[in-house]
Amino acid sequence: MKKQWLQVATALIIGSTTLVNAEGYTQADRIADMQKMAQAMQDIQSGLLYNNLDIIKAGTKVLKDTIIKIRPIDEEVNNKDIYEKWLNNNLKMTNKIQKKIRNKAQTLEERFADGDAVQALQEYSKIIGQCMQCHVRLRKW
Repeated sequence: MKKQWLQVATALIIGSTTLVNAEGYTQADRIADMQKMAQAMQDIQSGLLYNNLDIIKAGTKVLKDTIIKIRPIDEEVNNKDIYEKWLNNNLKMTNKIQKKIRNKAQTLEERFADGDAVQALQEYSKIIGQCMQCHVRLRKW
């Protein structure tokens, strides 16, 4: 029974991801997602400063839920110039950064819940580092 439930849940996740990806992704979508993640990071920081686990949990949830939406926009994917497409569409690096941010957000939440605010703050700093890595490498800041 547990195995069947897991298979159904996996199928639903894959299906919903496919639907999201099929609809297209615009620059406006990316900007909105980046704004959500920036607000989530501010919320996490507030939670750290106010010693409030609920604020941290809310912030990490939004961050983890939003980071998985980030991908190349349609304009980048449909670009006919192979070199530009390669520069703009580094999915492997994007996926790696997304995974790291999700893992570090989870670790931050767990460490704070365990009473280790210093380690949680270090994870927060590592998340910011991953954000900047993407912005420097992909967005050419």
